[in-house]
Amino acid sequence: MTQPTDIRRVTDTFRPFRVLDAYSCVGGATAGYKLALPGCHVTGVDIQAQPDYCGDVFHQGDAIEFIRAYGHTFDFIHASPPCQGEGSPAKGTNAARNAAIGRTYPKLIVPTRAALEATGRPYVMENVAGSEVRKDLRLCGEMFGLAVLMHRYFELGGWTTAQPAHPRHRGYVRGWRHGVYREGPYVAAYGEGGGKATVDEIRTAKHINWSTDHLRLREALPPAYTQWIGTAFLASLTPALGAVA
Repeated sequence: MTQPTDIRRVTDTFRPFRVLDAYSCVGGATAGYKLALPGCHVTGVDIQAQPDYCGDVFHQGDAIEFIRAYGHTFDFIHASPPCQGEGSPAKGTNAARNAAIGRTYPKLIVPTRAALEATGRPYVMENVAGSEVRKDLRLCGEMFGLAVLMHRYFELGGWTTAQPAHPRHRGYVRGWRHGVYREGPYVAAYGEGGGKATVDEIRTAKHINWSTDHLRLREALPPAYTQWIGTAFLASLTPALGAVA
């Protein structure tokens, strides 16, 4: 179990541990850090308005500019740059699918990394398999008993932790794939139609109960992912905390 006293000792006894959730969407990552780091204060920033955001403070604006200006004032930073422009030219990647229909999106991982590193603060940056994010950690919904797989990769800056075991999947993701419909224990929390998950199914599968926005629910990280990351980050501080006890 995490202890609020440990978190306060990372900074001081007069203010809460401050987390920045960049590209926050509705705050799936925020909710996880709230569970892992009791008493922490989480600020979300996103280029789009997020009326369902679940953290303490929300700023609408450019995430990279916000990190450059204010990132150094936080104790820990999480960043989830949009994945639509990421991936290699290979068939099936986000970049290839969007190119095929004439959509273009900025590639934000490299400039986000530069902004994060300039803060000198510990951070985690999340994205999909084909992206340029460093693959320090891989998480999957099956690790947490969720009804969604959603493999995501995490780059860790200024700290490290061990990769947890990846359990065998229990079956198929429900829905149509390559002309074949399959039932399975997982829902497809992306797109619409073809047996893909409804709003209620995504809310249940990801354990997100504060939004009913289908698009944003699809994009949001399950809080279980960042609850695990926040707990691992706190554990990584234990030797240093013990040294100053």
